[in-house]
Amino acid sequence: MDSFFEFFSFSDSSIISVTIGAILLTSSSAVVGTFTFLKKKALVGDAVAHAVLPGICLAFLLSGNKNPVVLMIGAFITGWLSLVLIDVITKKSKIKEDSAIALILSVFFGIGILMLTNIQHGGNAAQTGLDSFLFGKAAALVGNDVLTFGIVAVILMVTVTLFFKELKLISFDSNYAQALGIPVRAIDLLLTTLTVLAVVTGIQAVGVILMAAMLITPAAAARFWTNDVKKMTFLAAFLGGISGLVGAYVSYVAPAMPTGPWIVLIISGLALMSFFFAPGKGVISRFIEQRKLQNQIMDENLLKALFHLGEKDKNLFEARTTEDILSRRYFPIKKLTDTLTRLKRQGFLTSQNSHWKFTEIGKQKGQRVVKLHRLWELYLSKYVKIAPDHVHEDAETIEHIITPELEAQLEHLLEYPEQDPHAENIPY
Repeated sequence: MDSFFEFFSFSDSSIISVTIGAILLTSSSAVVGTFTFLKKKALVGDAVAHAVLPGICLAFLLSGNKNPVVLMIGAFITGWLSLVLIDVITKKSKIKEDSAIALILSVFFGIGILMLTNIQHGGNAAQTGLDSFLFGKAAALVGNDVLTFGIVAVILMVTVTLFFKELKLISFDSNYAQALGIPVRAIDLLLTTLTVLAVVTGIQAVGVILMAAMLITPAAAARFWTNDVKKMTFLAAFLGGISGLVGAYVSYVAPAMPTGPWIVLIISGLALMSFFFAPGKGVISRFIEQRKLQNQIMDENLLKALFHLGEKDKNLFEARTTEDILSRRYFPIKKLTDTLTRLKRQGFLTSQNSHWKFTEIGKQKGQRVVKLHRLWELYLSKYVKIAPDHVHEDAETIEHIITPELEAQLEHLLEYPEQDPHAENIPY
């Protein structure tokens, strides 16, 4: 607990530098990564992250020192060049984009490793710590680094804000954007530049190997929580910032733990939580929704079967055994028992001595399902010109999802018909 208060008191300037630097790097890269993710170019970030290594090494060889601005310029040039080459290879050859990305990534990274090895054996004392760009070393950030990265982060944020509408449009439909007169090629080039700049900014914190995760993972996590691009962008930035803050704290509490990998582990954990627990899109939420839908279909099919039996005997409220129900429609015994119990609990059925019969609301619900089924069969037969003996299967599905509004439209369009294509009465 003492370490918690000591860390968040920010009494140590090095803590301030590392924490602010980590937050700026992760949140700004997450903002740009949102549009890279939406354009389905997640692997591009990985290619850029690996392609910046030869630029860093070349900048060091030419300058003879580890000035972060010089190294960033070198990294930016080779990172940007890698994306240009991917684009050229994809458009000028039969090689697909994923293959071009793999080719450029491996070639540039191989050249970078070769140059880094040569530098390490070259006897230049200034090269110490240059290999930290492979895995990142956020703990080494100082005030000047934070100032540089802060400026880059502000540039990224402001640019995305100014061109938010255009970036959003080309992320979903570049043809529509072009029809509106938006310079799609220029905006694509801008997004490419922002992606390279975000990667170049973040490599000192998490390294070239892990930077792709920092670019894409916050956006992937945010996507589970919202369909709104603006909210998704803010949420991605927030999740990225949280991972940077917590990663810096873990590194402070356990100095042997490197900050960069912890940042990636934390954002990956947040993404995993989103994958399982996000409402609407999470695995658990979707499982619950699917179970509800399955139960609804089972309930309605059973009520429909009881209604058919009542139509046949001209007594809708006659008590039925499970054998009677199975004679009309097959249900697995366990599901049939569970569904009967559920419908009784909900007030649609009553039971006595293993005999089941409708309540008034149960009869109304079963009648509506039968009505929707027969209305849809008639619609397919009359307007879509499908033969009457081919409409049953489609109606079996659609009857469960027709809304009251669509039901009213069908009734009006078909002029409140009395019979379906099979000459069976449509109950109202």
